[in-house]
Amino acid sequence: VQLQASGGGLVQPGGSLRLSCAGSGFSLEYYAIGWTRQAPGKEREAVSCIGSSVLNKVYADSVKGRFTISRDDAKNTVYLQMNDMQVEDTAVYYCATSPEGSWCPKALNDLNPWGQGTLVTVSS
Repeated sequence: VQLQASGGGLVQPGGSLRLSCAGSGFSLEYYAIGWTRQAPGKEREAVSCIGSSVLNKVYADSVKGRFTISRDDAKNTVYLQMNDMQVEDTAVYYCATSPEGSWCPKALNDLNPWGQGTLVTVSS
């Protein structure tokens, strides 16, 4: 059972990246999946979550309007499209699961990060 984040890299301010969270060993379609991030020297921050129903989506205020979470259950993958990226988006991004199972948690910071994460660097 594994969640693997990928798609990180170096991007200029104002640019875009798409992260992928691929599940293996189990089907993601019954679970809420999210993203958390941690910048050097800073506390972990929950970014977004999508429930097993795509109507259930939650975003941190810091990314609202710039990031979009989606899922493709046929590919067993959740995506995070990041647009208009800022220097403060620089962090290691982790796939995360919800303690509520198929629903995103009421407190987004209750998301539980998994795996090694993928590094996103926003710099000119």
